Amino acid sequence: METSVAVASPILHAAPRRAWLADLPVLAVAVVWGGSYLAAKGITTAHTVIAVLVLRFALVLPVLVVAGWARLRALTPAQLRGAGLLGLVLGGIFLLETYGVVHTSATNAGLIISLTMIFTPLADAAVKRRAPSAGFLGAAALSVLGVVLLTQGAGFTRPGLGDLLILGAALARTLHVLLMARSEGVRGADPLSLTTVQLGGAVLVFALLAAVPGTGATPWAAAADFGPAEWAGLAFLSVFCTLFAFFVQMWAVRRTSPSRVSLLLGTEPLWAAVAGIAVGGEHLGPLGYAGVVLVLAGTAWGRRAVTATRG
Repeated sequence: METSVAVASPILHAAPRRAWLADLPVLAVAVVWGGSYLAAKGITTAHTVIAVLVLRFALVLPVLVVAGWARLRALTPAQLRGAGLLGLVLGGIFLLETYGVVHTSATNAGLIISLTMIFTPLADAAVKRRAPSAGFLGAAALSVLGVVLLTQGAGFTRPGLGDLLILGAALARTLHVLLMARSEGVRGADPLSLTTVQLGGAVLVFALLAAVPGTGATPWAAAADFGPAEWAGLAFLSVFCTLFAFFVQMWAVRRTSPSRVSLLLGTEPLWAAVAGIAVGGEHLGPLGYAGVVLVLAGTAWGRRAVTATRG
């Protein structure tokens, strides 16, 4: 349920042992991100989505501001505007994801959102008017077939509302990535500062929505109703899935390579399925398990096809 950060690595050829030590925390990020769908589902209802989002990010935003204050002040007005716009899109992504996970299974959410890895190269190829490779198109078809099977574990029926919302979130993630890559305003911006401003923009969206009557519980009311389990889930989402994940990425790409980090983070849907089935007690059925295999195989194949094309 997160967005990753890409930072140029000054160390492209780490020793095998050091690279493995850097891999472990990144793999831990993929695991906690996979578990984030189940955690969000456990503490959120359709009535508290906006309130939980306000609480989750308002808890970590001050830490990011303090950690990167000097670099935040160095942002130009154009960079602030660009990051603010990206923050609005990011807010939309989290709204779609969180409302979606309320109405579907954690397993479905984690696997459907992985289609971003297929949608993004397709959208990039369309913008650049360049045909994707045959291998990538095959991977995309395999992934889409996997999602169809995954969402029809009880028989061939229409996908539920939650599945469609998560699919919308995957499309919104694709838009976010393209804007990040093509926006002149944010080029050269410090990644920590860029992320902080984006999260600030997203929190502003959530806070404004929370103030509108009829949009659900207020953050204060939701917090008052939380018990120990809900607070633990919120702390997991805030501390591990946001702060820990961001700083591990910043640390790891300086000790290994961005491609290696991306590959490890790409295992997120696998851990989402593991958490949903082993911890959440979700049941897929034969069609659902076949869908899991096809989605994971398709996204892995697609990633390799994109890497081979760029190489």
